[in-house]
Amino acid sequence: MNTTQLGELILFHRKRAGLSREACALLAGVGKTAVYDLEHGKETIRMDTLLKILQVLNIKMQFISPLMEEYNHEQSEYFEQAIQNSQATQEQSD
Repeated sequence: MNTTQLGELILFHRKRAGLSREACALLAGVGKTAVYDLEHGKETIRMDTLLKILQVLNIKMQFISPLMEEYNHEQSEYFEQAIQNSQATQEQSD
């Protein structure tokens, strides 16, 4: 997907949601210019701004790669270890 297609997708969802640019921006906590820029394919929009607008419009991003299963497995192991460490620290302080 390129920036023009992303802009068209966001415009479609915003219109279907019955939101003006101003209302969408207000709900996302961004300026209305950010919504306009995104809808018109601007390539240099901040990631946090994009994520806020996507959240308001209930659009989810999905990352797909041949390595995603391995990445998810490593993340699971990392968080499991972090939880165990936290529990051990909690037990030591009790």
